[in-house]
Amino acid sequence: MDNLIIFSITFLVFLVLGSCNGGELRKNFYRISCPEAENIVRSVTWKRVASKNSLPAKLIRMHFHDCFVRGCDGSVLLDSTSKNTAEKDAVPNQSLEGFDVIDEIKSQLEKTCPGVVSCADIVALSARDSVSFQFNRSMWEVLTGRRDGSISRASEALANIPSPFFNFTTLKQSFANKSLTVQDLVVLSGAHTIGVGHCNFFSNRLYNFKGKGDADPSLNSTYSATLRTKCQSLSDNTTTVEMDPRSSLTFDNHYFSVLKQQQGLFQSDAALLTNKGASNIIDEMVSPRKFFNEFSQSMKRMGAIDVLTGTAGEIRKKCSVINS
Repeated sequence: MDNLIIFSITFLVFLVLGSCNGGELRKNFYRISCPEAENIVRSVTWKRVASKNSLPAKLIRMHFHDCFVRGCDGSVLLDSTSKNTAEKDAVPNQSLEGFDVIDEIKSQLEKTCPGVVSCADIVALSARDSVSFQFNRSMWEVLTGRRDGSISRASEALANIPSPFFNFTTLKQSFANKSLTVQDLVVLSGAHTIGVGHCNFFSNRLYNFKGKGDADPSLNSTYSATLRTKCQSLSDNTTTVEMDPRSSLTFDNHYFSVLKQQQGLFQSDAALLTNKGASNIIDEMVSPRKFFNEFSQSMKRMGAIDVLTGTAGEIRKKCSVINS
């Protein structure tokens, strides 16, 4: 009997220690510490998306850019200081938007349960909820328990965030560096079904692809002509174009149909067609059910990249600055 009691106590101690120092994300992490956490994130996100339908593309991009630098630790939210240029001021992140949405969510959560919900989890949840607004239900599961990082360097954003100019080999390696597969690469590229791209990230394909004033031959010529009416010079860095023509506000699998018609906007989109394995996956994603299912799985994997859990990191009081 005594041995049973000792075993039970020992087991409970390990259980408690595991929950304090453990390293796994889990479902309903805030069920006890902040029961309304996920409802608050969804409520604020849906309210904001209802008044600004371009937000889902912005919040899902923020999540992606956060996870590819130091893992999903909310480091993309940190402001630069006099001694450090942060991720959000790196070139790939200068067009990020939606920080005000994250701040509003954080403010509400701090009133409800101070110091409990991480900014990193808010980014992951709001990305999911912003896309889910269109469907009035959660489109993928977000495990929670991330903690916030305290380091944010612009140089690391430049080194880690995949470029729209990448070829397939570089894209594949960039994703492999984060333990993501070619399947993840193709499926997550499907997020380009919403949002816009700035002309300067693809206009070389229209005017000077190989430095000879030529167009990219892999780009549909009719589509290329249409793009030239919108992006009228290589130096245009203000004009934006839909990434998924005629469907840039609707989250669906239309991107893959467009891609097969050689109308992928970026060089990195077109690059997916240059690999047989990736091209086969594109063919599979033309099925809406297949795409939604695979996107759900790939987002779950991306959301777990190098997360800080247990006693690592911190829970920031304000998402743009580390705790003093």
